[in-house]
Amino acid sequence: MIVLAIDAALGGFSAAVARDGAIVASRTAAGGTALEAGLGSVSAILAQARVEAASLDRLAVGTGPGTFTGLRIAIAYAKSLAQAWGRPLVPVSSFDMLEYGLDPTRVLTVVVGRPGVISARYRAGTASVRDSGDVRAVLAAVVPDDPSPLTVIGASKDVLAALAERRILVQSVEPRVTPPAAAAALIATSRAPAASVHAVRADYGELPAAKAPKN
Repeated sequence: MIVLAIDAALGGFSAAVARDGAIVASRTAAGGTALEAGLGSVSAILAQARVEAASLDRLAVGTGPGTFTGLRIAIAYAKSLAQAWGRPLVPVSSFDMLEYGLDPTRVLTVVVGRPGVISARYRAGTASVRDSGDVRAVLAAVVPDDPSPLTVIGASKDVLAALAERRILVQSVEPRVTPPAAAAALIATSRAPAASVHAVRADYGELPAAKAPKN
């Protein structure tokens, strides 16, 4: 199986191609350049992997949480390419991309948003809970008081400090697979595609800072 994946939720625009469960090519453009560099990166990564669009079995896209503009651009590109090439599209959560390749007993995966704001998912075994908003409020909502070690992925200094104040034993680790699109491509190899491209939606993680006034 050959999968092309793109992501712009986690700090830059990345693209990757997986063939039979292994990454054969990946590429990252600087953050904030998804609109200008996105399609060029896709063309370059296909050329690097020596893969024609007709040979792709499916596409994958990071659906967030993450940056508002990056998500909109990457998902729009992925939907357009999937429709143009007649290929199914697999949505992949930012949490799943960050966690891919790790299997700790307890894990907190964090996507940092605006200053002081995060989206986080806590997972222990098959149970998971997530929340978005103020750092301390989110951590209080999702992380139980538990003396066992907690693996933390993607946390900023304020998140680690808040956990330390609660005397939670933390092991902070980096994502095992980078760039994010590479993890998305590997995940999508064995995950069912969306029923249609229209079913793929962005997960922004938090409510917009400004709301439209009521009429």
